[in-house]
Amino acid sequence: MKMDVKELYLKVNELMGTEVKVEGWIRNHRKQAHFGFIDFHDGTNFKSVQVVYEDHIVENFEEITKFRIGSAIEVVALVAPSEGKGQEFELKAKKVTLLGDCPEDFPIQPKRHTREFLREVAHLRPRTNLFQAIFRIRSVAAHAIHTYFQERNYLYVHTPLITCADCEGSDQMFKISTLNFDNVPLNEDGSVDWSKDLFGKKSFITGSGQLHGETFAMAYKKIYTFGPTFRTENSNTKIHANEFWMIEPEIAFCDLEGLMDIEEEMLKFVVSYVLEHCPNEIKFCDSFVEKGLLDKLTKLVNSNFTRISHKDVVDILKAAPNKWEFEPTYLDDIAKEHEKYITEYFNGPVFITNWPKDIKAYYMKLNPDNATVAAVDLVVPQAGELMGGSQREESYEKLLARMEELNVDASGIEWYINLRKYGGCVHSGFGMGFERLVIYLTGVDNIRDAIPFPRTPKNCEF
Repeated sequence: MKMDVKELYLKVNELMGTEVKVEGWIRNHRKQAHFGFIDFHDGTNFKSVQVVYEDHIVENFEEITKFRIGSAIEVVALVAPSEGKGQEFELKAKKVTLLGDCPEDFPIQPKRHTREFLREVAHLRPRTNLFQAIFRIRSVAAHAIHTYFQERNYLYVHTPLITCADCEGSDQMFKISTLNFDNVPLNEDGSVDWSKDLFGKKSFITGSGQLHGETFAMAYKKIYTFGPTFRTENSNTKIHANEFWMIEPEIAFCDLEGLMDIEEEMLKFVVSYVLEHCPNEIKFCDSFVEKGLLDKLTKLVNSNFTRISHKDVVDILKAAPNKWEFEPTYLDDIAKEHEKYITEYFNGPVFITNWPKDIKAYYMKLNPDNATVAAVDLVVPQAGELMGGSQREESYEKLLARMEELNVDASGIEWYINLRKYGGCVHSGFGMGFERLVIYLTGVDNIRDAIPFPRTPKNCEF
């Protein structure tokens, strides 16, 4: 009976004494004079399985002893109680067949490798325990996000990756073109004649699906997008990448308070789901990546999220005994050191609301004080900002005035502005960088280890 290792673990009691066939790779191989042990792994389960082969049972004993680490094999074996410690069962091999050989210089040997080295062999690093854990958690977290929204009547919308809509600022967006750069068509004034390009105008790779998402929220009430996003930031920090994934819900008939309710509920749901479905992976990360990870995640699920205005946060920071590297002000963003202090001050996640209007986007709702907008950032212990959102401006006139105030070009997004004319309503939305969540869930501290093939400045390998 052919099956996955995950099935073996789930059905081990009923499979005991039966014959199974498995296919996978050799993680480790120990040979003795008359028997040998293969640490067998097929990627479907975090735990591997021990395969025991003996010279009086398998016909090609000498050949099997020469199988190298990394090789792909097929094993026909009996499921048997384990004679060793720390494992429920083992496979008593009746036949072991080499499917794909592996040279002795295979880079992933059974030893500790640095994460910097593993980034250089990103095509092979999923075979290590660390990245088996990280990318399994990533997969389960993605499923949890879809599960949360689908069970609550949200529509999953596939917004375009190619766009002419400028949401985050064109200076942060990749430009795309089919023009011949060696012979660019020009207008009489020397500027590029974009009418000769494929789309007849300037076009970009999206920096956000928000604007298109809002159009669907005005028809389906509750929607979410979940897909790749691109930014041109020339930043080499541990938390920035030029290609990453974003979750962006948009909800009609929802104000800022309702938005925070959704953010808190969603995050707790996803973390709980991962804790339930990835216990072995979380245990591994707790032991080898971030000590106390399990306690951190469990505490978040059971926390009450504080809600406090930006002004009140700055009041607390100014009254703190700390010597700040960046002095907190009422008109500016708060720094990482401030986020850390605030989450420790409240001993849990904190929603910071009502931000100064001059540091936030044009589409955020202006508050009655005319100085702040109905925006919110969620900061969490040890990670800082995890989500950012706002109540969107539903007034046509106020949105236009705000765009004029910030010198935002309205051409090309008239369709977005006009949503306010056609049955507009109070609506809100937020964005969460998926890799930021993966970092939080696994304990790794670098976005390059939270995405399979990272795209960062001067790095577009594989």
